[in-house]
Amino acid sequence: MRLDPDLILPLLPSKPGVYQFFDSAGKLLYVGKAGNLKKRVSSYFNRTLPGKTAVMLSRAASIRHIVTETESDALLLENNLIKKHQPKYNILLKDDKTYPWICVKNEPFPRVFSTRNLVRDGSEYFGPYTSMVMVKTILELVRNLYPLRNCNLNLSEGNIKSGKFKACLELQLGNCMAPCIGKQTTEEYEFNVSQIREILKGNIGEVTEHLKKKMQRLALDLKFEEAQKIKERIELLSKYRSKSVIVNPAIKNVDVFGYAEDKEYAYINYLKVNNGSVVQAFTLEIKSRLEEEKESLLGTGITEIKQKIPGDAQEIIVPFMPDIKAEGKKYTVPAAGDKKKLLELAIRNAMYYRQEQQRKREERDRENPTRSKLEKVKTDLHLASVPEHIECFDNSNISGFNPVAACVVFRGGKPSKKEYRHFNVKTVEGPDDYSSIEEIVYRRYRRMLEENKSLPQLVVIDGGKGQLNAALKSLEKLQLKEKIAVIGIAKKLEEIFFPGDSIPFYLDKNSVTLKLIQQIRNEAHRFGITFHRQKRSKQMTTSELDGIKGIGPKTKELLLKTFGSVEEMKKVSFEKLSETIGKVKAKILYEYLNKGSEN
Repeated sequence: MRLDPDLILPLLPSKPGVYQFFDSAGKLLYVGKAGNLKKRVSSYFNRTLPGKTAVMLSRAASIRHIVTETESDALLLENNLIKKHQPKYNILLKDDKTYPWICVKNEPFPRVFSTRNLVRDGSEYFGPYTSMVMVKTILELVRNLYPLRNCNLNLSEGNIKSGKFKACLELQLGNCMAPCIGKQTTEEYEFNVSQIREILKGNIGEVTEHLKKKMQRLALDLKFEEAQKIKERIELLSKYRSKSVIVNPAIKNVDVFGYAEDKEYAYINYLKVNNGSVVQAFTLEIKSRLEEEKESLLGTGITEIKQKIPGDAQEIIVPFMPDIKAEGKKYTVPAAGDKKKLLELAIRNAMYYRQEQQRKREERDRENPTRSKLEKVKTDLHLASVPEHIECFDNSNISGFNPVAACVVFRGGKPSKKEYRHFNVKTVEGPDDYSSIEEIVYRRYRRMLEENKSLPQLVVIDGGKGQLNAALKSLEKLQLKEKIAVIGIAKKLEEIFFPGDSIPFYLDKNSVTLKLIQQIRNEAHRFGITFHRQKRSKQMTTSELDGIKGIGPKTKELLLKTFGSVEEMKKVSFEKLSETIGKVKAKILYEYLNKGSEN
C-alpha cells in the first residue's frame, strides 16, 4: 500500500512538531522534526528524492504526527524518539558512554571523582571530557585547592556525633580535614564544594576574586602562613586558566559549534567558552542514513550535545543556521573578529576529529579488511547484525529435467566449501523454480534446526520477487521469518529485493556489498551447474551402457574415454570397437547398439 498525499496532507497542521513514517507492519521507519509539519511532509511528495529516501518512502504505509508547542520542543521530542526506537533510516548518534565525567556526589560531604557511568541519583556530572589526562589535571587542581574526603563512609550527622569513625592518614597528609570526626563543619565543606562547582563550570575568575579577598584579610590579620597558602592556590588557578585563554575575555558565556562532514558521517565540535576561555570541548559523530541536509544534522547535533552538557549560554555561535533553533537563544554566524576565531577553532577541531576517525577506520580496514567489508554489508542492507554466516541458494534444470539445487556457505566473507550442499528436488515436477526453492529452503533449515546448528544471519536467493517469496514461505513454516534476514538478487539488472517490498533496491555497482553478493551468487550458480552436469552425464551413461551384460565399469570408462558418447559408438564399425575392447566384448556391444536399426 503506497502513501496517498491527497489523503495525508490535508490532515497535517502548519505547526511545529514531529512526523513518523511506519511500514505496513506498524514498524517505525523514520522520525523527523519540522517547524511546519504540512510544509515539511509535502516536500517528500513534490520533488525527486535521493535514493535512500525514495526507498524509505516506498516502504512507508502510514504517517503519524505529534504537534508541539515550539520548534525547540520538536527538536527534543525527535531526539528522544530516535534514542528510544532507533528507527532504521534515522541518523546514528555515536554512543559516548565511555567518555569520562567528573561527578559531585549527592551525599553528605560530597566526594568529587571521575567516572564513566552516569547514575541518576541527584549527583551532578560535569563533562563529558574527551581526554582522561584533562580530567586528572582538573581533579589534581581541585584537590590542591580544597582538601576533600575520598572515602565512601556514610557521614550522616548521627554517625559523626556518635563517634562511629576515626580519622585516617589523609588528615595527617593534609589531604582531608576529617569531617568524619567533626573537624570540619558541613558549611565549610559545602562552601569548598560550591567553589569547585564554579571551577568545573569554567567560572575561574569568580573563584580567583574570592581567594584574593580572603588572602588580603588573612594578611591584614597577620596570618601570613595561611595567606601564603591562599596565594599558592591563586597561582595554580592562574596557570590553569592561562592554558585556555585564546580570545578576548570580554566574551563571557557562549557556546560554539563547528561542523565538518564526509560521505557517511557528520562531525560537530562543541566549545564552551567562559570569560574568553575554552573550558570544555566535545565532538559528536553522526552517521547519516538518509541524505539529510547539513542544517538538519547541525540542529540535531546541537540538541544532542546540549542534552548531555547543560549550560546557560544565551548565545550560540554556528557556521550556518540550523534548520530549527532552540527557543530563547541567539544564533550568530560571525563574519570577523574574536567570535569568528572561536568558530574557526571549532571547525578545525571537527576536521581534526574527522581525520583521526578516518585514519582509525583505515587502520581497522587494513588490520581486518573482511570485518570492515561485512560491517559495510550490514549497513547497506540494514541488517540487525554483522552477517558472519551467509548462505545462498540456486536452482538448475533444463526444461524441467534433472532439477537440482545448490546451497553455498560463506563464513567471515569467505567460502566454506566443506559446508556446501547439493539437493535433488524431490516434490516438484516440471520447470517450477518457485516450488523448488520453497522445498530446498525448507529442507535445509528444518535439518539445521533438528541438528541444533547455528543459523545464518543472511540468506541470499538467486532470483527476483517470486523466488524470494517462495523462500519466505518455508521460513514462515519453520517460524524463522523474523530470525533470518533474506534478500533476492535478480541477475539482469542486479536488483536487490527485500521481503514485503515490491520496489527493487539498487546498490552502487562498485560497492563492496554488491561485489560480495555477486561473488556468493556466482559461486552458488557454479556449484549448482557442476552438479547438474554430473547428474545429466551419469543419467546418460547409465541408461545406455549399464544395462549391457558383459560390459563392466572399466570397459565402459574406456569406451567413453575413446569415443566420447554412446551416439559416437553407434557410428563406428565392429572392427574399430574390436581394436578398443576386444572381439568378444565388441560383438556384445555392437549387437546391442545396432539392435534397434536391425528391427
